[in-house]
Amino acid sequence: MAEVIYLTRERFEELQAELRRLRSEGRRQIAQKIADARSHGDLSENADYDAALQAQEMLEMRIARLERVLARARIINPKELPNDGKVYILSTVRLRNCKTGSVVEYTLVSPEEADFERGKLSVTSPLGKALLGRQAGERIRIKVPAGEMEYEIIELLAETRC
Repeated sequence: MAEVIYLTRERFEELQAELRRLRSEGRRQIAQKIADARSHGDLSENADYDAALQAQEMLEMRIARLERVLARARIINPKELPNDGKVYILSTVRLRNCKTGSVVEYTLVSPEEADFERGKLSVTSPLGKALLGRQAGERIRIKVPAGEMEYEIIELLAETRC
């Protein structure tokens, strides 16, 4: 059985919209590029034609991936998650790096929604896995390529769940 992919309603709708756009506009644009490249003559030495075919292949791969994700998706309802002071998916946590003293804030999300630059950390990442089920005041250690890092969970910001 295929693994369930947990998504917020917003992310699910974003992926649906992307899929619709790629199926219509994306395919239409690629078909036009292929037709334009064919009109230039000999296909055996036509770099534009090869590039258009490669772009078509990439587009179809993205469409197939989106279809797989959406078929396996389950929408997370934040109201159904426990509110017992523990870290779960969609929890926002404030952490202090015990070595440097720097403070960071992350919202734990599914791998499909992860965006480190926007503070969205995957629950399958080493830090995300270590945080799940923990509470404010606890310390966690994770192994990273550069060694080991230790964080203290300063605060669980349950009110900021998506």
